Amino acid sequence: MATFHQISSQNLECPICLTLFNQPKLLTCSHTFCKGCLERVSQTQASQQTITCPVCRKGTPVPSGDVSKLQTNERLSSLVDEVKAQSPTCSVCDMDEDSLPVSYCQDCGNFMCKTCEINHFAWKPVSNHEVVPVSEVLSGKVSHRRRRKCKTHPSIDEDCFCTHCRENICSTCGMLEHMQAGHQLEKAAVHEGKVMKNIKELQEWAKLKKTTIENHIDCIETQRNEIATMLRKLNDDIDKTYEEYMQVLSDRKEALKCQVKQWSEKFEKELQTMKEESRQTVSHMNAMEELVTNGMKVPLEKDALFAHDTLCENLKSFLGRGDPDDQSPRSVTERAKKMSFRRYVKVNELCLGGLEGYTWNVKADIELPIKDSMMNCMTRAPDGNMAVGSYKDGIHLYSPDGELRQTVLKDVRVSKIGFLADGRSVVRDENKMSLYSPQWEKLDVTFETMRFDEGGLGGLAVDRVDNIYVGYNIMKFRKIQVFTPQGGKAVREIICHGYSPWQLFSFHATGKLILEDVTVSAVVCLDGNGKKENVLKKDGMFAFPAVCRDDSVIVAWVKHKEDLVSIDRYTRDLEQVCNIITDFKIQKPERLWYYLQEFESGEIAFCTPDRLYIFDAI
Repeated sequence: MATFHQISSQNLECPICLTLFNQPKLLTCSHTFCKGCLERVSQTQASQQTITCPVCRKGTPVPSGDVSKLQTNERLSSLVDEVKAQSPTCSVCDMDEDSLPVSYCQDCGNFMCKTCEINHFAWKPVSNHEVVPVSEVLSGKVSHRRRRKCKTHPSIDEDCFCTHCRENICSTCGMLEHMQAGHQLEKAAVHEGKVMKNIKELQEWAKLKKTTIENHIDCIETQRNEIATMLRKLNDDIDKTYEEYMQVLSDRKEALKCQVKQWSEKFEKELQTMKEESRQTVSHMNAMEELVTNGMKVPLEKDALFAHDTLCENLKSFLGRGDPDDQSPRSVTERAKKMSFRRYVKVNELCLGGLEGYTWNVKADIELPIKDSMMNCMTRAPDGNMAVGSYKDGIHLYSPDGELRQTVLKDVRVSKIGFLADGRSVVRDENKMSLYSPQWEKLDVTFETMRFDEGGLGGLAVDRVDNIYVGYNIMKFRKIQVFTPQGGKAVREIICHGYSPWQLFSFHATGKLILEDVTVSAVVCLDGNGKKENVLKKDGMFAFPAVCRDDSVIVAWVKHKEDLVSIDRYTRDLEQVCNIITDFKIQKPERLWYYLQEFESGEIAFCTPDRLYIFDAI
C-alpha cells in the first residue's frame, strides 16, 4: 500500500487550487481538476456548454452546462481518499516509523513529531521557518509546500527555473542538461518574484476596475432618482390640472397615468439592465481574480503554471475591456427630462392634456399583400390591431409590430370599416352596409343606406354610444346619415354645406366630428349639428386626419409629388400641439389615397395604397 510520502503531492494536487483533489473531474484532454474549480472557471467563460482547459486550452463539452456531469477521475479520487485515510509519520527521525507528526515545516517540507519539532525550533538556521499544525495540512485548510530539493540530486535545492520546461531545477541539472539543450535559466527566486509581482499588479488593476464599476452603479442610481423625480412631477402636473376639470375627465386621467407608468417601467428596465450587467461584470471579475490569487500560495510549475498563465491572461483580457460609460444611464435621464405635460385646450373645456417630449421613429414598413389592392379605409380595431380594408381582398388585421395577424371578408369589396364598443364591426361596400359579429360572421341587420351610384362613398365613423355616421360625397347629396346598430332607416341627417365628408371621425367626449374635406384638402371640425367650427389646411399639402384615444387630432400632411409625409398633433379645436414626424420619405403610390390612425397601444399607422408604415415613440 502506498504511503503519504511515497506519493508525489504534485500528482494529487489540483493545478488551480493547489490542494488535494476534491471530486476530481476529467476533461477530454486528460487533465484533471476539482469540480468546484471547474465550476468557477466556467463562470468566467462566455459559454457554459464548453469549458476550456486552463493547462492546454483545449475545449471540453459540458453536458447541459453542468460540470458535475463530467467524467469523474475514479482512480485519482480513490488515491486521494487512500492518502487522506493514512496518517503521515515523522519524516525527520528514523527511530520510530510509527511516530505521529504534530507539525509540518513549509520551508523544509518535513512532517515532524513533537521531539523533532522542539529540535527544529532550537536550531537557529531554521528557527524562522514557517511551521503549521499537521491537522491543518491534512484537512486541506493549509496547502503544504512541496519540498524544493532536486529529484535527481536530492541534496541540492531547486534554486533555478527553466523558462523552456516551465519547472524548478537545481543548478547542476541546469548546467548539465538544460543549458546544453539551449534552454534559458533564471534564479527560482527571481521567477517567483515576477509571478508575485504580476499577481499583485492584476489585483491592483482589478481593485481600480471594481471601483470604477461601483461608481458607474452609483451613477445609475443617481439617474434613477432623477427620473423618479421627473416622473413624480409629471404626475403632480397631471393631478393639478385634473382638479380643474369635471369628473368626466377621470378616464383620461387614468389613461395618462398609465402612459407615465409605461415610460417609468421603460426607463426603469433600461437602468436595471445596465445595473445587472455591471454587477455581473464584478461577479465574473471576482471569480477570475480568486482563481489567479491561488497562484500566490506556492511556487508554480508545470500544469499549475500553465493553468495560472491562462487564468492571468483571461483576467488581463477582461480587465483590458473598456470602462462602462456613464453617458448611457445619463442619456436615459435626459430623455425623461424632455418629457412634459401640456394642456391641449382651455380650462373650461373637457380635455385634460397629454405628455410630450419623446421622439417618434418608423417601427415597421410593410408592403400590403396585393399590390394596388385598392386600399379604401383603415381604422383601429378594439382588439388592439389595425384593420386595413381594400376593394380586392377584404380586411387585413395588423399588430402594432406590423405583423399580419388575420385576413377576413376576402369576398367583400370593402369601402369603409367601423367598430362598435362590443367588438362588432360595420362594413360598407359599394351598395350596402352590413353588421358583423366579433368573429366576422354576418348578422341579420339591414341598413337603408344610399347606393354608390346615388351618393358616392364618404366616410364612416362610430361614436362613443355606437351611433354610426355614414357620409356621401356626390355634390347633389353631400350629407351625413346617422344610424343605430339596430339598422333600418337613418335616425338623423346632417347636411354638408360647403364641404365633402370623405374621411369621417367622431370625438369620444363630445358629439363633434372631424372630417377630411377632399374638395379643398382640408381638415374640418363640425359641431353636433354639422356646422363648421374650425378649418385646418396648408398650401401645397394634402391633409389626412384621425382622432386619437385622448380626443386629440393627428394630421398627416402629404407632399405627394415629393413623396414626403409629416404628422402633427392638434387639440380638438385644431390648435397645433406638437410635431410628430417631419418629411418622412415614403414610396410614392400611383393613387393619391392615404389614411392615418392611432393604435390602441399608442403607435401611429400611416397607410398608402401599397404600404403600411407604423411609427412608435422612443
